Amino acid sequence: MGLNRMRGKLVVGNWKMNGGLAANEALLSELKSAWTSVPGREIAVCVPYPYLAQANAALEATSIAWGGQDVSEHASGAFTGEVSARMLGEFGCRYVIVGHSERRALFGDSDAAVAAKTVAALAGGLTPIACVGETLAERDAGTTMAVVLRQLDAVLGAVGENASKLVVAYEPVWAIGTGRTATPEQAQEVHAGLRARLAKSDAAEVCLLYGGSVKADNAKALFAMADIDGGLIGGASLKAAEFLAIARA
Repeated sequence: MGLNRMRGKLVVGNWKMNGGLAANEALLSELKSAWTSVPGREIAVCVPYPYLAQANAALEATSIAWGGQDVSEHASGAFTGEVSARMLGEFGCRYVIVGHSERRALFGDSDAAVAAKTVAALAGGLTPIACVGETLAERDAGTTMAVVLRQLDAVLGAVGENASKLVVAYEPVWAIGTGRTATPEQAQEVHAGLRARLAKSDAAEVCLLYGGSVKADNAKALFAMADIDGGLIGGASLKAAEFLAIARA
C-alpha cells in the first residue's frame, strides 16, 4: 500500500503530452544537478508513459521522485492502450495523477472512474495525486465548494481508511494554462474546505497542492497560505530553472 504521508512540502511537475528523449535528458540532468533536497520538501515529475524508463534511469540515485499522469482502474486484461498501477510501479513510480481536469473534460473520466483509479493506484503501492476543481461557469454560479467536495467525496468514499495515503490537488479549471491564477486567498478558501472534509476521514495531514498557472513569481504568495502545501505545475515544469524556482518558494 502507499505510504502514510505527514504534511510536507511537495511540488510536482506535470509534463502533460510534452517531451522528447533529448529534451528530457537535458531537463532531468539540470534538475538533478541543481536540486538540493531539504527535509520535508520534495519534488517529483509526472512524465508521459514512454519516458518512464528514462526518468527512472536518470533519477533513481537522486531524491527526486517521478510518476505517471494517469492509471487504469483495472489490474490487467483486455484494455488496449491502458497502463496499470503495477506497470508504473515496475518503473519506480512513487506518484500518479488521477482525475486531472483534462482527463475529466477531454476523456470523460467521471467521479466514479477517478475514484476507481485512485483505489487501483493505492492497491499498486502508488501515491495517487487526486485532482479536483471547478469550471469558470461553476465558480461564477457560486458552486465551487459543492463541486470540489463532490469530487473529493467520491474518492474518499472509495478509499475508506486509506484516505491518509492520498495527495489532493485543487486545480480551478479556469486557471489551467490560461495565465489566470486563483488569488492566494481564493485558493486558500478552497484548500481550507478540502482539509476540513479530509479531517472527517482522519486525513487532515494529507498534502494539499494547488495547480493552475503557478509560476515562479506567484508561487511564494500561494505557498504562504496555511493550507497550501505545494503545487502541481504544468507548463512551468518543462523549464528547469522555473520549476526549481517554484519548488524553492
